[in-house]
Amino acid sequence: MTFTRRPIALAGAAALLGATLLGGTPAQAQSGDQAQVARAVEALTKAMIAVDRPQLEALASDQLSYGHSAGRIETKKQFIDNLQSRASAFRTIDLSDQTVSVTENEAIVRHLFTGETVDPAGKVTPVRIGVLQVWRKEADHWRLLARQAYRI
Repeated sequence: MTFTRRPIALAGAAALLGATLLGGTPAQAQSGDQAQVARAVEALTKAMIAVDRPQLEALASDQLSYGHSAGRIETKKQFIDNLQSRASAFRTIDLSDQTVSVTENEAIVRHLFTGETVDPAGKVTPVRIGVLQVWRKEADHWRLLARQAYRI
């Protein structure tokens, strides 16, 4: 999945076409919970690019532990405040090789995260990391409980 600040109207049509060509629909490709978690991951990615604080607040658990590939660990407030400061804003995020495994009210998501950040001076920096996320179902909503990135 590639997300940018530009409209991504063709993404849904391409996903539907791809699933249709494979003989199914997107909903059939994953279980109900897996599909819900995948949608939550997508919503989080879009909220990170847009720096949509209300959406970030809704998708992150109050107990969030957000680990960066350089070793820095943030709480929910620190994670959101850091994005909102735009000290290093995401221009693009592309998630690939994603797997979603659900057991009861917990889900483990792994993916390759590539993209670009831009600092206030306009310097663009490429990003390519592996990510492990742990999601927990809280009051019928999937929320990010933990995230750890690692260098590859």
